[in-house]
Amino acid sequence: MELTRLAEAVLSARPLAGVLEHPVRVAGPAEVSSLLDRMAERLRAPEFRVTGDTGGLGVFERVLSEHLGLRRRALNTDVPLEVVERTADEVTANAFEGFAARGEVTVPGGGPPLPAYAAGRREDPAVVVVTPCGMPARLAERWMRYLARDHFVVTWESRGLFGHIDGAGALPADIDAQAGDLLAVMDHFEVGRAHLMCLCGGAVVGLAAAHRDAGGADTRIGSLSLWHGDFAGVPSAEKTSHQQNLVALMQMGAEGPDRAAAIHPVLCQTMLSAVPPDLAHLVVYPYATPGLLYRYCKLNGTIMRTDVTPWLAGLQRPVLVVTSTDDETACPDGSKVVARTLPEAILHVRPHGDHISLFKGDPDLMSLLGDFIDSLPGLSRTSGRTFL
Repeated sequence: MELTRLAEAVLSARPLAGVLEHPVRVAGPAEVSSLLDRMAERLRAPEFRVTGDTGGLGVFERVLSEHLGLRRRALNTDVPLEVVERTADEVTANAFEGFAARGEVTVPGGGPPLPAYAAGRREDPAVVVVTPCGMPARLAERWMRYLARDHFVVTWESRGLFGHIDGAGALPADIDAQAGDLLAVMDHFEVGRAHLMCLCGGAVVGLAAAHRDAGGADTRIGSLSLWHGDFAGVPSAEKTSHQQNLVALMQMGAEGPDRAAAIHPVLCQTMLSAVPPDLAHLVVYPYATPGLLYRYCKLNGTIMRTDVTPWLAGLQRPVLVVTSTDDETACPDGSKVVARTLPEAILHVRPHGDHISLFKGDPDLMSLLGDFIDSLPGLSRTSGRTFL
């Protein structure tokens, strides 16, 4: 059991570990080094270096140390190699990497392809999961597993931040380019029409794509759900302190690589104080290096400054808007303003919750989405839906 948990932890650590300096130092007893090396090699993860000197670890090395938990695991370091390999293979088959098929999507206008993922049967109604900018796709795994029971589900990872990262290349960061990525993902997986499930800043990208959509009989985006949308760019909506501070920091970081490097330590500490430990290894990904941060500031800064209100009145499509009374990250007032302006919106305000907790897949939230989708013509496929 502990060996399986170690394999799961190493596998989910790959995105963050992959962009740090190798070998990646992690805290733990020296005797587990060989076992960790064998597991990482089988899982195609970066090389780790186990150290007892925790004081010398960087911020993200500490995040990975906590995630791997080498000090708290009762690991049998004499386990045969074939057991390690079999465990790694079984975990991979059952994990996000085995569940979702990976593809590479050609980016409109050129540039490195987008890593994209699909799960479910192509003949089923389609749902596009629009995750927050800069977040690894596996952060939405529980939602994808739920939806893929009876829908064809696709998602992707942000341009310039994953896959073939070209640190020196141009990065079109305007919102139209990011909406174009969404439509390119639909084209890649031959999705003609879909529901967009948009999380946090993904709500802005989803609305931009719906605004750009042709409409009428050729409408490709039939409906949307906006979950704890980050509508910091809406002038009439209140903003949390977090939104105000992050908008300012994103603007500074987008000025250039040197500026991003200067504010990198501040943003690292800000993020670590705001995310739960069990998700930290995924959520902090775009902050891992000054280079990633610069590109993230350009992309996410654009999202946070975008005023979506000019698009809303013309979106004659069913939209579910979900927020909570106590979200201190993305102010609920933004969602309320958006819902009031959309012609066909249903607003659902939870008593408690925030957009980070969304990724844990609360069954009540899954039921809310399932009921909404089931009410839409052409999307309902209720047979087989279960919670994971």
